[in-house]
Amino acid sequence: MASSHASHPPPPPSTSHSTAETLTPLEEEVLREYAALLENLNTLSPLLASLSTTPTAQVLDGLRLLERKTSLVSTLLKASVYSIVLQQEMLEGE
Repeated sequence: MASSHASHPPPPPSTSHSTAETLTPLEEEVLREYAALLENLNTLSPLLASLSTTPTAQVLDGLRLLERKTSLVSTLLKASVYSIVLQQEMLEGE
């Protein structure tokens, strides 16, 4: 039988005065980076859980729509650039 303690992460290292004296600056920085990483993972976890419950078809439909919009913007941009270049050539030809 697993104990309830095994399901919880270990407590963070103590920040008592005696512990701080035994850590090198590099060790302190590593601990700060691990704490930041933990915070980022805790933020990311619910987002990933939400995505994993979203039906794949819904995600794909959203990506297809985004692809169509991106393609349209690209086409309009190319047409605008072509129009500007053509106008410049016409003005230079006069």
